[in-house]
Amino acid sequence: MVNLVEIQKPILHWLVKGAGLREQLIEIEPGTFMNFWAPKDVVQSKPNTVNPTSPDAKRKKSKKPKPPLVLIHGFASEGIITWQFQFGVLLTNYAVYIPDLLFFGKSTTPSLDRSPDFQASCIARGLRKLGVEQCDAVGFSYGGMVAFKLAEAYPDLVRSLVISGSVITMTDSINETSLKRLGATSSAELLMPETVPRLKDLLSISMHKKLWFPDRLYKDFLESMFKNRKERKELLEGLVISNMDAKIPVFQQKILLLWGEKDQIFDIDLAKKMKEQLGDNCYIQGISNAGHLLHLERPCAYNRAVQRFLAYVNSTEDTGSINV
Repeated sequence: MVNLVEIQKPILHWLVKGAGLREQLIEIEPGTFMNFWAPKDVVQSKPNTVNPTSPDAKRKKSKKPKPPLVLIHGFASEGIITWQFQFGVLLTNYAVYIPDLLFFGKSTTPSLDRSPDFQASCIARGLRKLGVEQCDAVGFSYGGMVAFKLAEAYPDLVRSLVISGSVITMTDSINETSLKRLGATSSAELLMPETVPRLKDLLSISMHKKLWFPDRLYKDFLESMFKNRKERKELLEGLVISNMDAKIPVFQQKILLLWGEKDQIFDIDLAKKMKEQLGDNCYIQGISNAGHLLHLERPCAYNRAVQRFLAYVNSTEDTGSINV
């Protein structure tokens, strides 16, 4: 029987390619490959790949390059699925890069390192091979934790951050409090459902609006999206650190915490606390009538907020204030 989720992927890929992005599987280190959707005119950094005196190279140099923007997905699905309502709008003003994190999409590694630090390192090295010297980054949920690590470890690479539905670090206390509130015994039980009722529960707490889908679609989603279960469970285990080891980094970047006001997984009060911890370079904006999946529930409001913040960051006139 045809999987209803899988048959949509070729259509989405066709739309993405029509918008000017291409898949590039990049070897980060021996055996470790990370898949990126990147601008079609980007060539992986290799000697003699592009002749700088060629007409194509001259044309590229004559155009003002768009600032690179990296979109880092969450735990439920790969990059292009997560950002399907964002890439088309953002491509107007930005050179969009969408990585698939390790064990999502075509990205894989033989390494046993399951930390968000390793994911961030692979993104940074992949971007360097794609010729990206500086970028803005948008991270959602699990991808937000990776984005924080990316900004902390590579301040020269990351200029600004937009974070939604995430935390700086998943500590014991944050993890236990969230699981208790949501009635789950582990992150894997919550985020890696194995049955249709469990998937329905996850969708129910992830979205403010209650949507109906036929069970057939839920079954196909389980089959299509929740692969590499062993490795993904290890990724979740690799997130949690003890309260004693947790430290708040001093970020050089401007940060926007863009939150669904009805987020049940990481509520907006947690975002407000993070804003206090991160200081004056951090801003917060809530989106009404949206839960954890705010970029899917309120894509227009989400996209406007991201673009407004990035326009401020990219502005040559830093007024020292922001109206988001």
